[in-house]
This record gives sequence, C-alpha cells and structure tokens, in this order.
Amino acid sequence: MALLVVGLAIFIALHLIRVVAAPWREAQIERFGMPAWRGVFGLLSIVGIVLIVSGYGLARRYPVPVWLPPFGMAHVTALLTAIAFVMVMAACVPGNHIKRALGGQPFLSGVALWAFAHLLANGTLHAIVLFVSLLAWSLVKLRADRRREREAGVVYAQGTLARDVLVIVIGLVAWAIFAFWLHGVLIGVRPLG
Repeated sequence: MALLVVGLAIFIALHLIRVVAAPWREAQIERFGMPAWRGVFGLLSIVGIVLIVSGYGLARRYPVPVWLPPFGMAHVTALLTAIAFVMVMAACVPGNHIKRALGGQPFLSGVALWAFAHLLANGTLHAIVLFVSLLAWSLVKLRADRRREREAGVVYAQGTLARDVLVIVIGLVAWAIFAFWLHGVLIGVRPLG
C-alpha cells in the first residue's frame, strides 16, 4: 500500500502545482525553459504512474475489505465508465457539443466520473485509496481550470453533430475494447467478461 500512496502523492502533487504554486511553476519555466520543465514533469509523472500501478498490484494480493458493494453495482459502474470514456474522447476531438457543455474540461470530468464509478463497485481499502484520491484530484483540478478559463474569457466554439457522433462512437468502441478485453489483460479483472 505504501507504493500506491507514494505514487499517488507524486502524481497528484505534480498535477496540482499549477493550482497551488503557479508563480513558482512560472519561475521554474522561466529559469530552465519549457522543454526542461516538460521533461522533468513527464519523467516524474511516469514514476508516479509506475508506483501507482505497482502499489495497486501489490495491495491486491492482500486486500483489506472495507465494504461489500451491492449486487449489480458492476453494471452501474459499466454504464458510468462508458459515459466517462465518451467524455474523455470529447477532449481529443475538437468542435463537439460535449466539450462546450463541460466547460472545456471533458477529460477531467471523465476522470472524475470514472473514479466515482469505480468507488461504487470496489470496497477494498486499496481501491478506495486510489479512486478517492483520483476523484478528489480531478475535482480540485477541474474547479481550478474552469476558474482560470473564466478569468481568461475562454469561449468554446459551437460543436457539430458529426463531431458529436464521432466522439460517441470512438468513446464507446474504446470503452468496449477496454471493458471486455484490456481491463482483464492489464488489471487482471474482467468486469464484463
């Protein structure tokens, strides 16, 4: 569990620097340059992710049950994660109504929904630590990013129906591939298979 917590601390701290220490961040970028900042940021992010994945895998060997999810919660989680995949895809495809509706932050909104959905179906301590941490991080970052965009007067263009359909189709196909195949290969749990 210690590796999981350290990995989460590294990853979340890095991704909240702009929220809690924007002047310090700007000073470091000015001092070392954007390529160096991105390189260190990227490297430390990878370290955090590797520790999260390793720590979660180790914690799964000796699970500590906290609560027992109700019957059928896996289906609710599947539905919510399908929506989350569509939201994340909306961040990647310009000119869609979903991005505009979510204030330009569909990725973070999707992560928040994904984490919440997984809390509904997972009652072990390590799962709760992981998903509560990622849910809290995404909500804090979402609020800060929306505030920054409002202050900057950012307005997102009206989307098109064709782009909306593209986002939904790609998001649902990606979700199906992950839910029915990759989740089992990468995480070792087949939620729908």
